[in-house]
Amino acid sequence: MRRRLICLIAAALLCAGAVLRAYAQGAPDISARSAIVVEARSGAVLFEHDADTRRGMGSTTKIMTALVALEHAQLDDTVTVKPAWAGVEGSSIYLRANQTITMEDLLYGLLLVSGNDAAVTIAGHVAGGVPEFCELMNAKARELGCTNTRFANPHGLTDENHYTSARDMATIMRAAMQNETFARITGTKYHDAMGQSWKNHNKLLWDYEGCIGGKTGYTEATGRSLVTCVERDGVRVIAVTLYDGNDWVDHAALYNYAFGKFERVSVTSDDLAAVKIPVIAGERHTVGVVMKQTVEVTVRGGQKPTISVELPNFVYAVVVRGASAGFAEISVDGVAVERVPLYFAETVLRGVARRDSAAAGGFLRKNPLFIQGKSGPLRR
Repeated sequence: MRRRLICLIAAALLCAGAVLRAYAQGAPDISARSAIVVEARSGAVLFEHDADTRRGMGSTTKIMTALVALEHAQLDDTVTVKPAWAGVEGSSIYLRANQTITMEDLLYGLLLVSGNDAAVTIAGHVAGGVPEFCELMNAKARELGCTNTRFANPHGLTDENHYTSARDMATIMRAAMQNETFARITGTKYHDAMGQSWKNHNKLLWDYEGCIGGKTGYTEATGRSLVTCVERDGVRVIAVTLYDGNDWVDHAALYNYAFGKFERVSVTSDDLAAVKIPVIAGERHTVGVVMKQTVEVTVRGGQKPTISVELPNFVYAVVVRGASAGFAEISVDGVAVERVPLYFAETVLRGVARRDSAAAGGFLRKNPLFIQGKSGPLRR
């Protein structure tokens, strides 16, 4: 039988964290009607403004289009463009009826130059048509936990039934950036295809240090939208602005603010020193656990991560040092960011200790501290 144990990491843990480079101290004054900034790994929110209001998203829609395509198609798929898929209004990569193109080039055309014809062609190839593809997009949004998002098309042209919130869009971008192919494509500055050289519309790739991807959006009805991702010192941060006429400047200000609010902390075996497993019929009553690596996590300044430990209720001697004991899950803001194996810290031979499970129960009753959680000792 296994149980989950939760213990707060000691305050000394935070002393090991190296504070990231700090910039502006106060929250930025931005033009966006809705905005949010999150740490990509945990989703920790560093800044938000009207982040749950439903708004049009323009071509930032194509983040989800690409994510769904990558989950349902292969990069080397050869796609034949049907007449109905060419000539879509708005931004275009100028697909021609009956031409062939790879799915990979379609994704570059989608994310770098925001081709609406690329979006419709992807939808047709993957699902047979736009309505069917939108069903996949909306299913993915629900899977990710988005509650203020609905997709009516794969490109972002204005539709009253097509909307998102800044918070939901950050959630979608977090998922997309975990896909290595998406991250590679969205971070590419130039790509040659169809006899053309496509330049990424995301100006922050050139203008802001550490920018590794993003997507622009604009319609006359919904204004400018922008989703970007910046990585610095191993930390990825995502910024979303909706209906923002000064988005490039605002994103830079948001990143300057956000990176001053994080710190990196190290989680080591020392943080598990209070964790002891009762040993039945051993020369000692308990055995400790260790990790074989140091884990770096990102937290907001002054925040304490938590460790959730999955271990047996007790073990029988002989216990061998270095043998697998269980797992530790490290969480930030309630979101698991690392899961690492745990090992027995020492060898425990057979001895004169009591041989029944009551010994284990007696130890637990006398030593509740090692299963101390946010709300006190856990019940079994």
